[in-house]
Amino acid sequence: MAGSLQGKVALVTGASSGIGAAIAFALAEAGATVALSARRTDRLAALVARIEEAGGKALAIAGDMAVEDDARRAVEDTVAQLGRIDILINSAGIMDSGGIENANLDRYRQTIDINLMGTVYTCAAAVPHMLKQGVGDIINISSLAGRKGGPMTSSYSASKHAVNAMTDGLRQEVGNRNIRVSIYMPGATRSEVAESMPDPTWREMIKSHVNKDGVVEAEEAAAVVVFMLSMPRNVNISEITVRPTIDTTA
Repeated sequence: MAGSLQGKVALVTGASSGIGAAIAFALAEAGATVALSARRTDRLAALVARIEEAGGKALAIAGDMAVEDDARRAVEDTVAQLGRIDILINSAGIMDSGGIENANLDRYRQTIDINLMGTVYTCAAAVPHMLKQGVGDIINISSLAGRKGGPMTSSYSASKHAVNAMTDGLRQEVGNRNIRVSIYMPGATRSEVAESMPDPTWREMIKSHVNKDGVVEAEEAAAVVVFMLSMPRNVNISEITVRPTIDTTA
């Protein structure tokens, strides 16, 4: 594997499936050495093997991004074992259903902890290394839900609104020191995002939404990330929204 990211070191969270796994493979294909983090160690091992079979370099670092020590360790282990961290992709996240009325507050907190705080933990750990290096890229995977709300998706939407606000604030903090920070908001993209949803009705609804004909494939989403990272250093695509062509009103 060789390409526009030759010599770069990347950490991808949520790399065991879906968009995260596709991004990790695409970064390796573009020449980066990739550290992969997620909870499912068997999935990580399989992806490392796939990357290496294709001629790339990858390292598995198991962890739960909702746990601060795990999230920080993913960054520190990347630097310790690979020498630096040029790229951080925060793709770890869950989707949940439910509104405020009769809300399951434990599930609400879990959504915030994984989607928002997991992103905060890794960013806080990575930024000092990037500042010391004098260069870096952070792309946080948000959602179209970060631009709107819904009666039964308030925890997910709230978490993604918060990710957007935090990410743009970070861009303004460190952008003038050669660290590019970006928000990537995908629409319907084929993934396993519905699998963690406990409500069977909403689980099937979201499953149908992300698997309908014409959705964005995970590999297509990953190609967008490589494009963003391949731009000249004076160009920061600070936020990007990618929808399937079929979703004209979303």
